[in-house]
Amino acid sequence: MLTKKSYILFFVACTLLSCSRPSQPLPYGYYRIDIPDYGYHSTSLPSYPYRFEFADIAVIDTRVDNAAAVVKPDEGEQFWLDVVYPTLNARIHCSYKPINPRSMTNLGHLTDESIRMVFDHAIKADAIPEQGYTNPEARVYGVYYDLEGNTASPVQFFLTDSTRHFFRAALYYKCIPNADSLAPVNEVMRRDIHHLIESFRWQ
Repeated sequence: MLTKKSYILFFVACTLLSCSRPSQPLPYGYYRIDIPDYGYHSTSLPSYPYRFEFADIAVIDTRVDNAAAVVKPDEGEQFWLDVVYPTLNARIHCSYKPINPRSMTNLGHLTDESIRMVFDHAIKADAIPEQGYTNPEARVYGVYYDLEGNTASPVQFFLTDSTRHFFRAALYYKCIPNADSLAPVNEVMRRDIHHLIESFRWQ
């Protein structure tokens, strides 16, 4: 004879069995990244040998306190800076070197070193297409590298006037590189970097 407790257990078991459904894998989800509309403004660094326009949602970190005290003026590191995007965890590392044909800071050496640093990421990159850039009127020439895949740095480039100045930049994120989750941010950063290059001038 079934007791009241047995009836309750039987009812619960039937209910659980009738509600079961085959499990289904769910697609990966990523956090929504809201990026506001913004404009651009120029760097305000009159002592620097270059200037460019950067996004209103970014700030400039000159790193002068760290570099100026330990680096000789002619080595160029006192003109290094970062373009920092606090809300996107992104940072464009920018370095500068004066060209000196009589030393190791000649154009060939600086170009080779920049290319080597790009292809250090080849092990993670699916492809590394490159695009040349020329602006003879402003004496700005360079190469832009788009590193596809889960690379630590998705964009790098260098610019030069071929005689006196050499400028190099690389984009990095303060997070684990994942091309799918970072796709909307990468699109914004590529647009901003193109604007930086097109507005770049020596001074």
